[in-house]
Amino acid sequence: MHTRLSVEEFLQEASFRVLLDVRTPAEFEKGHIPGAINFPIFSNEERAEIGTLYKQVSPEVAFTRGLELVGGRLIDYIKKAHALAPRRKIAIHCWRGGKRSQSMAEFLQTAGFEVVSLIGGYKAYRNFVLEKLQSTALPLLIIGGRTGTGKTAILHALKEKGEQVIDLEGLAHHKGSAFGWLGEEDQPTVEQFENVLWDTICHLDILKRIWVENESRKIGTVFIPDGFWEQKATGVLFNLELSREERIQRLIQDYADYDLGDLLHSFEKIKKRLGGLAFKEAAEAIESGDAAKAAAIGLMYYDKTYDHCITTGKFKQIIDLTITNQPAITAQCLIEKANEIKL
Repeated sequence: MHTRLSVEEFLQEASFRVLLDVRTPAEFEKGHIPGAINFPIFSNEERAEIGTLYKQVSPEVAFTRGLELVGGRLIDYIKKAHALAPRRKIAIHCWRGGKRSQSMAEFLQTAGFEVVSLIGGYKAYRNFVLEKLQSTALPLLIIGGRTGTGKTAILHALKEKGEQVIDLEGLAHHKGSAFGWLGEEDQPTVEQFENVLWDTICHLDILKRIWVENESRKIGTVFIPDGFWEQKATGVLFNLELSREERIQRLIQDYADYDLGDLLHSFEKIKKRLGGLAFKEAAEAIESGDAAKAAAIGLMYYDKTYDHCITTGKFKQIIDLTITNQPAITAQCLIEKANEIKL
């Protein structure tokens, strides 16, 4: 018999093993444990067929059909498992820790692999992640500032100096604004974003300060989970102030090389809030190659939005800091200021 473990035990053990998720590709795509490899027993269509038989005919008929489908593929499972886990140490799970993972675990164990499985499956893992994101206290320091301040570059500079950071935009594959999708990979699902956020937190020392950017609740198509959001929205905010001219230059540096059609599409997303005349001027500036003017028009909207958020926010402390466009210097200054704060 293979060993069955609780979520915390399983995650710890999985860090030393090859983690196999035997659910369908569709289930895996919706959300999975970071680092897992999809090792589907059934295809999406086969899983749907078996589920229908289970509900409309009987569990016995569904089980028999499952055996018919996998019977001819057993040698392929073994070959693939050997290729993925040459040391023969595997952690495995399915949706509820039921027949799929248990059957595959016993089969691989018989084939000479050392296998552990997850009690309650991925469903138990998700409940665990959601509870932890809600209840885990984090010593967050928030980096804020108007659009174009270079907050992400400063966050990366902090990491280079040995500070702990959570790059929400990086995890979300989105920069947060109407232009945030440019140059990014497809965004994860909300579920997967929560999974990777918790996985990131797990690799940090939560007794030491953690830097995070002052993001909106919604980052593209994903949302910051409640517990994390509440801590970020009520923490210590470093409000960075960079001159408008330098912010425009940074925006040009970050966005001017993108396709003109994509830039226009992004402006269209905020057309209603910009106003028809401002949108028209921005579109004309983009088409004529006047990136500075287009950026300045965009800042008209984003500066008002940011100022409103600061005015109505619930931060327990706001520390204003005037900076120059030098992320490494700003990062060092933030570290020195943070050393004076008791979290």
